[in-house]
Amino acid sequence: MAKRQVFFSFHFDKDIWRVGQVRNIGAVDGQEIFFDNGWEKIRLKSDTAIKAWIDSEMRMRSCIVVLIGTDTASRRWVQYEIEQAWRLGKGVVGIYIHGLEDYWGRQASKGHNPFDDFYIDRQINYISHRSTPLDDNDVLMSAVCKAYDPPYVTSKVVYQDIKDNIEKLIEEAIEIRNRYPK
Repeated sequence: MAKRQVFFSFHFDKDIWRVGQVRNIGAVDGQEIFFDNGWEKIRLKSDTAIKAWIDSEMRMRSCIVVLIGTDTASRRWVQYEIEQAWRLGKGVVGIYIHGLEDYWGRQASKGHNPFDDFYIDRQINYISHRSTPLDDNDVLMSAVCKAYDPPYVTSKVVYQDIKDNIEKLIEEAIEIRNRYPK
């Protein structure tokens, strides 16, 4: 399988420890299966600088992986990144990370699926953050883009499950996106 350029989208303050675990998959075993972005370096800049950075980083990626924690769906930049990824024709996939432990060894509550808050158009390259469809061509994004929830309860097994499935999830997301107008 090809090494993919991946953009990770997540709630920085609450989930960075869990996100670090996912981002290090592959690197820990000596083989990187994807490249990620450097949100830590830009997150404290102006809105204009953040948007420009997201847009620039997104262009180099083949897929966005939304790492879904308790409050991820409500985060402004996560919403912007989901919209931009779809508009730019990138694969879009979510992975729930609430089952991974944080720095203190605690798991979190499962968050809301962020794809439930978007509609995409079947006929044109269009996405909108809203609660109702505009017409019969609109489909709920969560009906198209997978939000994978590891079916395990212990952090180590959740980690292993994500590790075992992340490549397949990324490839599947790219294939799905290629079925829709760009």
